[in-house]
Amino acid sequence: MTHPAQQIRFCTSRDGVRIAYAGCGAGPPLVKTANWITHLEFDWESPVWRPWLSALTRHHTLIRYDSRGTGLCDWQAVEFSFEKLVEDLEAVVDAAGLERFALFGFAGGGALAVTYAVRHPERVTHLVVYGSYTCGQIVRSATPEELEETETVLKLIEMGWGKDEPAFRQFFTSQYLPDGTAEQFRSFNELMRKSAILAPRLSSRRHRTVIRCSWLLRAARSMRRSTTSSISISSATSPPSRPLSARPE
Repeated sequence: MTHPAQQIRFCTSRDGVRIAYAGCGAGPPLVKTANWITHLEFDWESPVWRPWLSALTRHHTLIRYDSRGTGLCDWQAVEFSFEKLVEDLEAVVDAAGLERFALFGFAGGGALAVTYAVRHPERVTHLVVYGSYTCGQIVRSATPEELEETETVLKLIEMGWGKDEPAFRQFFTSQYLPDGTAEQFRSFNELMRKSAILAPRLSSRRHRTVIRCSWLLRAARSMRRSTTSSISISSATSPPSRPLSARPE
């Protein structure tokens, strides 16, 4: 299926890590923060991401990027923390030469978008957050049993992400696409495999680190300080999470 031409470029984050980003479409700039399971080269082929990208580029120039350690970004000797993710977003925005723009955060990218808007309110015209949370899954684990379950999920990622057998990845696909079609399931599984194809074992550990980083975040305090025009949208099919309006512990 054809899609608008995109140009992939690279920039360098504050710690020297190379971040891949792409521009596509025409119109006012719209920046989408990085979230789990994306790849600049393959997203347009995905029946999961293609409808999103088509809608976001219909009236805007969409700037999106791969999260550090995944996709086309540097993946060796990469440090992971929420602060590093914020620095990556800052690097992409500066490299793209954007002065003012709308900012869209999806899932784990929601807290990242909010944090950027709080730190740089003069640059963000609109803030849209969809299906996200104020506290990551580890933070909101209220009992030892819930924490053990979360750590088990992270272990499954480390053990099975890069394997040819899709059983491990299918577990996550069914969590995130409970009503997905067979084609969406197949495509999402394949996108996860492609992200780990160069060094399966190392990549599996890297994905575990990336996800653990997002599950440790707290963003509620940042949300209270945001002055940007914003909208928060929750999905009935999103994985259970703390609502964006929730008060921090």
